[in-house]
Amino acid sequence: MHPDDAPVVLLDDDHRPIGQLPKSQVHHAETPLHLAFSCYVFDDSGQLLMTRRATSKQTWPGVWTNTCCGHPLPGERSAQAAARRLREELGLRLTRSAVALPDFRYRAVAPDGVVENEFCPVLVAAVEGTPHPDPTEVLEYHWAPWHDVVTLATTAPWAISPWSALQVRQLVALDRPLWSLT
Repeated sequence: MHPDDAPVVLLDDDHRPIGQLPKSQVHHAETPLHLAFSCYVFDDSGQLLMTRRATSKQTWPGVWTNTCCGHPLPGERSAQAAARRLREELGLRLTRSAVALPDFRYRAVAPDGVVENEFCPVLVAAVEGTPHPDPTEVLEYHWAPWHDVVTLATTAPWAISPWSALQVRQLVALDRPLWSLT
């Protein structure tokens, strides 16, 4: 199946599935609420693997963001989707994960008018392997100290994806080392 044909789960306001659309038809000026996930991969020293989205991406091309994000397939749990996307996008094997923000939801409008409208549980994770980015998904990556990412999200939120800026602030509010959650 071509990635643009992958089904995206549409949700009602109570986050219950109400249908599906191919990924290629979901994101536009009136994007319906849909299911997603975000994943933050940490190493043992607390550094976060940040990625820069490929310039060919429909939403927020070329923008720095969390490690990976995407859409669970129908019936797929967030951790399974994260494992799949980490493997596909970065060639990494998920070894441990935990849901840190189970109820994260956001809506953001890109400069070109494309809207993101997602119910998006946020996972923290550990992986095995060295990143080997798929250039259609990831332009580049960088291991960053968590405190630098927090500073970026709070002082220059425009420099990263809008979902990451919001998620980082909520992750900080958990007030514990995130890499210990995995």
